[in-house]
Amino acid sequence: MAHPSHDMKHNITRREFLGLMSVTAASVALAGCQPASTTLNTTGNAAVGATVPPIQSVMGPPHVAIVQATSYDRAEIRQKVRSLIDALGGLKGIIHTGDKVAIKPNLTGGVSTRPLPDVSAIESYITHPEVVRALGEAVLDAGAKQLYIVESVYEDASWSEWGYQDVATALGAQLVDLNRTLPYNEYVKVPVGPNPYIYDQFTYNRILYDVNVFISVPKMKCHNTAGITLSMKNLFGTAPARFYRLSDRDNTRTAFHGQGNEAPVRVPHVIVDLNRARPVNFSLIDGIMTSEGGEGPWIRTMQAKTANVLIAGLNPVATDTVAAAVMGFDATASSSQAPFDGAANHIALAAAKGLGTNKLADITVSGLAIKDVMTQFKVAR
Repeated sequence: MAHPSHDMKHNITRREFLGLMSVTAASVALAGCQPASTTLNTTGNAAVGATVPPIQSVMGPPHVAIVQATSYDRAEIRQKVRSLIDALGGLKGIIHTGDKVAIKPNLTGGVSTRPLPDVSAIESYITHPEVVRALGEAVLDAGAKQLYIVESVYEDASWSEWGYQDVATALGAQLVDLNRTLPYNEYVKVPVGPNPYIYDQFTYNRILYDVNVFISVPKMKCHNTAGITLSMKNLFGTAPARFYRLSDRDNTRTAFHGQGNEAPVRVPHVIVDLNRARPVNFSLIDGIMTSEGGEGPWIRTMQAKTANVLIAGLNPVATDTVAAAVMGFDATASSSQAPFDGAANHIALAAAKGLGTNKLADITVSGLAIKDVMTQFKVAR
């Protein structure tokens, strides 16, 4: 799947790209952008199955742990991830013997996107595979029977070129492209729950419904539309792109962004709906080597950033609140304040829906203190 930057000038912003796309798609009625329910003749069987019951998952307590890490050395990452998990009381309360567990990293953009000079994608805007390897080992040690690494990849080569095929082989895990139905024959529709913001259900690969535990492992970054992208924004990649396009010519989830100037308001609300449909049970944020000023090199203000931190938590709202503070931001900020700057604050929207707290005073922080690892990030422009 191509990324917008593949066909546009490299320095165009995502917001500008979406504006251009809205011109060609202006005649398409959003109608809430509900996913299609027709059979698609692409990549095997793509039929949409019946609506399944809501995913029964209780958001964890507001307990977040922070450690410092200075490299992606395998031994160091293993020790640091175990330290985070221990600080949170272990995984036994989350993972039970025989569970199926899905880990979702952030593999945005695809390998055809040119990374920044002198820094690799996994050291700037892609979740580093060694973080997923260390977490996967801990998940299996906690009793998980089957481990899946899931993502809606832009290109199949993303798995191998970014090290995930090797990690999956080492862990005995299965790689699942959420854009497709495999390892099933059809998609399922999963309800959001009462009073959704934008969508009342999402069409998903069935794996997201069948696993017992769902873990989000994002890169710590700013985002051109949502302000910041952490464990909750990472769920944009759970939805098959084919169902969320304004036009058949679109290669990205343009329906999530809407038309014209809707994106800064629409995207944050969609983030919350996604997190209600498939709740995150555990979050681990990779902030060792990352980027600031944007979520990927298609944003012209994006540049490499070293923060030397890993953050984990049992509740995604609380975890993202702490991570935002580590980045120098306030998760209770209004849309007139950084990092949101005109966008709705999706962390606050999630808190308003009862998914967790965005107030630091209500969050237990273990390990290092926020002030010990705080480094100011530049916002996307």
